[in-house]
Amino acid sequence: MINNNNLPACPVETTLSIIGDKWKVLILRDLHMKGTLRFSELKKSIVGITQKMLTQQLRELESDGIIHREVYPVVPPKVEYSLTPLGETLKPILDSLTNWGIYYKENINKR
Repeated sequence: MINNNNLPACPVETTLSIIGDKWKVLILRDLHMKGTLRFSELKKSIVGITQKMLTQQLRELESDGIIHREVYPVVPPKVEYSLTPLGETLKPILDSLTNWGIYYKENINKR
């Protein structure tokens, strides 16, 4: 977990230090758009991510308080991931990224 004493002074840099990784943004996108998901569902929807990288990114997001990991005591084990209330506050940022990506795709060839 990132300690407040170790955070950058710049708020933009702080945000990027938490969610700036390509895989983290895609994990957050899926949890934002689809809601609670299991590990296998995330793995399937994020093209190119390895199991090891997905595990690492999920652990970091959980440690930073952005996602919640719910483990159910069943066999085989069932684990679900969802956004925490803090993670929910990222929704406007994710929506802005989506809207800008659409805008860019529509306008890149018009220049």
